[in-house]
Amino acid sequence: MKKVIKCSIIKFFILLSILLGSSEIYAQYGYGGGGGGYGYGRGRGGYGNGRQRNTIPQAQEAPKAPEPKTAEQLVDGEMPSISKALELNDFEQAVLSSVLKKYVQERIEAQILQLPPEKMREVYDKITKKQDEELKAGLPLDKYEAFVALQEEGVAKTLKKKKKKEKRKKRKN
Repeated sequence: MKKVIKCSIIKFFILLSILLGSSEIYAQYGYGGGGGGYGYGRGRGGYGNGRQRNTIPQAQEAPKAPEPKTAEQLVDGEMPSISKALELNDFEQAVLSSVLKKYVQERIEAQILQLPPEKMREVYDKITKKQDEELKAGLPLDKYEAFVALQEEGVAKTLKKKKKKEKRKKRKN
């Protein structure tokens, strides 16, 4: 009798381990080995349609906010469109670029101080006045006036006006 009980207990544990093991395999690999027309010979990698695992590790930290651009990066990004709109030669472009970098840096430093609005306006006015004086001294008068108009209107509007003028000239010719 003991022999029969031992044998049935062993069979029970074997059956239980097979059932638990097969459900674990099914949970991990989905449809199994890919037989029965699911994967072999169909251009699907040969392993079936089970759950795909991502080998790229997940990010643990939130992505950092992009660093603010420096004065040099800001000016260098805008200079091509400004020089195109004003038709600057290399010397005028260098003068304008160096002056703008200097005063954009001062504006950034003023923003960092987080002054009250009245004080901030006062500081910005002083910076703008110094910038204008330096640009007047470094650029020809017509280029300086064109730059002031460019600041008021914006680069995009100035470029549009320029394109319209060029189209009108081509139509007349």
